Amino acid sequence: MMKKYLTYIALLGAPLFWGQNKVTEISAYQQNWKSSEKENQDMAFDADIKLSDAETALDKKIFQVRKQFLSETESKKISLYNSSFYEIKSLIEGSKLYEVLQNMPKGGLLHTHSGGITEVKWIISAARKYQECYVYDQKDNDQFIFGQLAFFEKGKVPNGFVSLDKKLSSNPDFEKELQDLLTLKRDNLCSYTDYWIEFEKRFKRINLLLPYRPFFKEYYLKGFQDLIKDKVQHVEIRYIFDELYDFQHGKYPLNTSITDLQDILKEVHKSDPQFTLKLIYSSFKFLDNESIGKQLETAFQMKKEFPDMISGFDLVADEAAGHNISFFEKNWAKLNELNKKYGVELPLFLHAGESNSALNKNVLDVALLNNKRIGHGLNLIYFPKTMEQIRKQNKLVEVSPISNQVLGYVSDFRNHPARVLMSNGIQCSISSDDPSVYGYTGLSYDFWVALVYWELDVKALKKLVLNSINYSSLNENEKKKSLIYLNQQWNDFVQKTNQKLN
Repeated sequence: MMKKYLTYIALLGAPLFWGQNKVTEISAYQQNWKSSEKENQDMAFDADIKLSDAETALDKKIFQVRKQFLSETESKKISLYNSSFYEIKSLIEGSKLYEVLQNMPKGGLLHTHSGGITEVKWIISAARKYQECYVYDQKDNDQFIFGQLAFFEKGKVPNGFVSLDKKLSSNPDFEKELQDLLTLKRDNLCSYTDYWIEFEKRFKRINLLLPYRPFFKEYYLKGFQDLIKDKVQHVEIRYIFDELYDFQHGKYPLNTSITDLQDILKEVHKSDPQFTLKLIYSSFKFLDNESIGKQLETAFQMKKEFPDMISGFDLVADEAAGHNISFFEKNWAKLNELNKKYGVELPLFLHAGESNSALNKNVLDVALLNNKRIGHGLNLIYFPKTMEQIRKQNKLVEVSPISNQVLGYVSDFRNHPARVLMSNGIQCSISSDDPSVYGYTGLSYDFWVALVYWELDVKALKKLVLNSINYSSLNENEKKKSLIYLNQQWNDFVQKTNQKLN
């Protein structure tokens, strides 16, 4: 009997023993898995954010709203992941997530350009009110292009230009045509367009409008009001300086645009005293060293005269067509000398890595220079050592998801390099670049894209918003005030949104 019992032990007990070992083994596996998950989370850009109970509750609610939205799009067979921004723009606007994000305080818009912040419909409507506004309605030539807008004195109108108001009155359909000419749309992801050429044409069509002083004042007042409406409290503009003019006084000194912007801010502050502005003096990558040297000198002079308005220096334009950052090495070497000469510091905020190519090595330069933030930084992921340097240097990447798709650097938003950067602890903020050129205003659309396609949670959203003030060029006093206001607005948003989503 004992022998039979031992036989059963041998046959049945051994598998039971092995099973116990297997359970122990799985448990160890799970422990290692959890440990690996935590180590990855601890590397992420938002690892230092701790959510309150209210924020945790909101996080769960937003997760469910996003989940429901994705389920609905799937059931309706909407091709969300293979669509351009324009194909889903109305879908975004009709979503509950967009409503939530419209009410979310966004802190600062750290990357936008003069000429790209005020909506196209308004530009046409406002320009039309001026009798001296004209539109070029002939074929492109070396000097002007079809749809180009400009102000001229009576009797000094170049051939091919007609009164904008008269043109729109005689041909109402031209307004829609003009809107399209001023907006760069990527209608679908598979069509081929030389987006940079088309992009630059959009700016050329309005670049004769903005220096006209009366219009300049209206344009920026409207742009700032739209940003405030979208819960943006701070903006930093990559600003191309030009002499303002009108037909009574002719040209004004270069600094008139700054004093006019200060006057516009005073007007804005009557209703929104928290709103702040900085200008990043910008020039072009395609200029030579001598020209950039002169621009740097001017930038330092303006920084000395307006230390609270001018915050840094940048070079803009298509990176594939312009000079590399290293081409201007001699000018960068003179920065310390200029700092001493003018008694002010002018840090760099360079565009770098707005490219899909690993042959573009501009991101290597920004790790070596006094470059506070990186515009776009899309191809930073191809340079792991530099990416680690940027992380250790605590430099911020200004991410503009919609701009990156419209200009052809990203198709499926899920594959945006920012996801890699944030996972690897690179600090980022969300910007809109040139929203009016892309057919929208504000920052809500870009945050929507980031939330939906990058699977962000409230912790990540909060970090992106806080980064936009912490990495801004506000001085320490201004930053402190701005953060107090932002935190109040954020807490209010969390409370009200929790109630709304119940």
